[in-house]
Amino acid sequence: MRAKYLADVSSYAHQPSVDDPEQVPIRHAATVMIVQDRPQLQVLMVQRTSRAVFGPSAWVFPGGRVDLDDAAELSHVVHGLSDDDASSRLDVPGNGRAWWVAGLRETLEEAGLLLGAGHAPLPVIEKTRDAVHADAGVFVDALAANGLSLDLSEMAEAARFVTPVGPPRRFDTRFFVAAAPADQIAKHDEEEVVQHVWIEPGEAIAQFRNDAFPMMSVTHRMLACLARYETVAELMAVAHERKPIQRVRVNDPDGAYEVVLPGEPGYETADLEIEHGWIRI
Repeated sequence: MRAKYLADVSSYAHQPSVDDPEQVPIRHAATVMIVQDRPQLQVLMVQRTSRAVFGPSAWVFPGGRVDLDDAAELSHVVHGLSDDDASSRLDVPGNGRAWWVAGLRETLEEAGLLLGAGHAPLPVIEKTRDAVHADAGVFVDALAANGLSLDLSEMAEAARFVTPVGPPRRFDTRFFVAAAPADQIAKHDEEEVVQHVWIEPGEAIAQFRNDAFPMMSVTHRMLACLARYETVAELMAVAHERKPIQRVRVNDPDGAYEVVLPGEPGYETADLEIEHGWIRI
């Protein structure tokens, strides 16, 4: 029997458009796939609490909502990427850096890693995390108060997935990839997430198939992409190359719903209109 996804949306995927006549709001989200050679390429995954409203107990990558107000004035706490460039990369009219900032904030809050911080002292990073735990809305102020400026160029956009019309919660999620800071140690927050693990992408998929590693379908899609790469350097080189983004396709004979990623056999003949996902790596 095939393993089942948590919060599975595949039954809603046969939709020609993401426009929703019922006006279920689409929430912007950012997710970061943090990778490290250990010595094989592994990715950091965290397990959501069983109390989570969406995807309870799912193994995911750190991430969360995007607050567009966060991008209003960031020049004093970020560098390496202008808002114009960020907006162009995401094809949004403005405030593109908000997605990068959301990914940085959620990674710090959920996993204790502050990406792009260089060699910032660990006590300063801990102090910043404590402030964010008390109030996620103070992330930018906490960076400034602790004298931190984060290099956004260390995160590269890798994919986009939009929840199809139908489910009660819908997300437009941008997936980023980043190398883990060499001098920081991941530590889950024991609140939103209850465990963390470094794991090879192929091993995570194998455990899911054995019903030992619950996940959502979009997580599986991204793990399959990561599994193509042997080293962090190889993955990050492709991510920063910014290849043309390609849509995920689906073979669905007799309801089998077989996802075909760019570069895989059968991609050119699979259906382009079933799933609203785009891959760059």
